[in-house]
Amino acid sequence: MLVTFKTKRYANITIFGDVATRLLKLMGHSGTVPGAIKADDVPAALAQLRAGLEEHGDEVASPPPRDEEDRQPTVRLAQRAQPLVELLESAVSNEADVMWES
Repeated sequence: MLVTFKTKRYANITIFGDVATRLLKLMGHSGTVPGAIKADDVPAALAQLRAGLEEHGDEVASPPPRDEEDRQPTVRLAQRAQPLVELLESAVSNEADVMWES
């Protein structure tokens, strides 16, 4: 599953479902898809996400490969979260709601 995040005046961001759910939970949301955050609540969600990433950002965002042939560089959760952080920053500056759906 893929989850697409949307807000006004910013490009849509699509994230793998398992990573998106983890990030939503770090923002203090239940992790359900679809969902939304009202503009007034976006600054708090962004602050919670940043705090969560300080604690969990070094975790690997993808499961380890099954064998050596599948081995690829690991991607940290903080790296996967960066586009969403930028979308949330834009939503804060534009006082816009944030929505997501699969």
